[in-house]
Amino acid sequence: MAGWALCMVLVLAALSGAACQSRYGKFLRQHVDYPPTSTLPPHRYCEIMLVRRQVTVQGQPCKNFNSFVHAPAAQLVAACSQTPDAAGFYSTPNTMNITACRLRTRNSWPPCNYRAQQLQHHVRVACINGLPVHLQNTYP
Repeated sequence: MAGWALCMVLVLAALSGAACQSRYGKFLRQHVDYPPTSTLPPHRYCEIMLVRRQVTVQGQPCKNFNSFVHAPAAQLVAACSQTPDAAGFYSTPNTMNITACRLRTRNSWPPCNYRAQQLQHHVRVACINGLPVHLQNTYP
């Protein structure tokens, strides 16, 4: 019986790690564009990237806000080693280049129309097991 319990603990631990990894993978897909995609016209960057990265999907409402960080993923992972703020978010020690996308019309369905804004901003993330899984408040 003890062997079975140990086996179950190991399976659950592995599944927990896989869930964290998949959340980190989703975070990277939705929020990291490094090196920056430069072949896109600036006025179309958000629409194209949000479809390409499967953030906006046919049959689902458009996402109101989304930001892309133009820095290596390792710099965002390093933020998870900083001291969290009162809300539990971790900030990058340095500002980063960001493209912030804001939906032009509320309650919209694809095709989505976004306005892009280039920013220099400290990035705030939520972390699980030392990996960023959520990007917090990057649109001014």
